[in-house]
Order: sequence, then structure tokens, then C-alpha cells
Amino acid sequence: MELSSIPKKRYARQIILDEIGTEGQKRLLSGSVLIIGAGGLGSPAALYAAAAGIGRIGIADMDRVEISNLNRQIIHMAGDIGKEKVISAKEKLIGFNPDVQVDIYDMAVDESNIGGLIEGYDFVIDATDNFSSKFIINDGCVRGGKPFCHGGILGFCGQLMTYVPGEGPCYRCIFGDVPKEENEPEPIGVVGAVPGVIGSLQAMEAIKYILGVGNLLTGRLLTYDGLRQTFRTVKLPHNANCSVCREK
Repeated sequence: MELSSIPKKRYARQIILDEIGTEGQKRLLSGSVLIIGAGGLGSPAALYAAAAGIGRIGIADMDRVEISNLNRQIIHMAGDIGKEKVISAKEKLIGFNPDVQVDIYDMAVDESNIGGLIEGYDFVIDATDNFSSKFIINDGCVRGGKPFCHGGILGFCGQLMTYVPGEGPCYRCIFGDVPKEENEPEPIGVVGAVPGVIGSLQAMEAIKYILGVGNLLTGRLLTYDGLRQTFRTVKLPHNANCSVCREK
């Protein structure tokens, strides 16, 4: 999409930044991000990706909106209860920024479809809420050579890291294998503002990657403690025996 075909006023406060400018805004408009999960993390990530003018946004999720989602999944409204999350999310994003193309995938992500799903996107955001999906996304992105940002939340806390091919450890390097005790995960408690913090930071990672500016969270885990209102960055080692990224 050419910048001349859209209202420049929408992105005026970004265009005046030295790190973005007109050329950077064009890169965003030509960029694409796939957000897997349209819940607590995916909601702010999608909204801020659209606000920045990332030209193509994919949303993958198989669930429907429930009333218990509404304390944290800010892209969905009370009137959306019972609706497919991907449809609800697309309606909000198009209404929010009609310049953005939104592609939706009403499906569960698994080993058989992750490769095809991520193909064609510049960056992937892991906004899922279970370990199984996180490992599937990690393994698919590593093998497919796709950068992605992992996000996780629990209670008042959250964390995120970014994998870029050839530039740092992957999720499996750090967390090993899927916990054996996870079959049907119990619902976790979470304060709604926490995924707002982490999901927004995931969008920031996508924006920086597409622009090619700043420092990504490669080789680093950023943790957030909402009770103490503190952030901490931990350096992450590469696991030479990782069952996935050692193959690359």
C-alpha cells in the first residue's frame, strides 16, 4: 500500500519520528503480522498493530467469546458473547483502521497446519494461553525461519521474549519440553491489565522488527511483576542440545 493512498494524518505522530518517517510508515503498511490467539494478549497486540498501520494482520483462534473473557480480552464486547473470536476481532480492527487487511483463521493451531499458517507473514505473535500451543508455534517458526514473539501471563505477572532466526535461543531452548502434567489446563487467574501490558509490548516487538529499528528481545526474557510494578530483563543462553533450533 502506498502512503499517498491513505490519510497521512492517521499516522502523523509516527511519521514525524526519526526512526520511522515516510519510508518507515511505508514499510509498516507493506508489513504483515500473524497473531495466534485472539484473547488477553492478542487483543492489545492486534489493536496496536492496526493502530501502527501494519498493512496485513492475521488472527487465528478457534474459540467463541464468553462472558468470563471480558475482564482482559479488550477487543471483544458484551454484545459479542457467543460469536467466533476471530470474527469479533476482525470487526473491531476494520472499524478501528479500515486501511488494514485482516485475514482470519477459525481453527486450532497444530503440527499439521502451523507451517502453512505462518507462511507469508513477516512476524508471528504467540498470544496463546497453553504450553502445547506455544511449543507448536516455536517449533513451526524455528523450522520455517520465521521470527516470533512469545508472551505469557499469570496472575499479576507476565513475560515475553523474541526469537529471530540465527540471532538467539528459541522458546524450547529455555523451557525444554511441554509439561507432562498439562492435559486439560485449568483456568488461570489473571488481572486484566497484565495481558494489556505484555500484549502491547509484543506489538512493539513486531513494529520494531518490520521497521528494522531498536533492540529486540532476542536472547533476553523480559519479566513484569504488576504487584511490585517492576520489569526485569534476564539474559537467555542458547541450548546447544535443543531438539529444534540445533537443526537450523
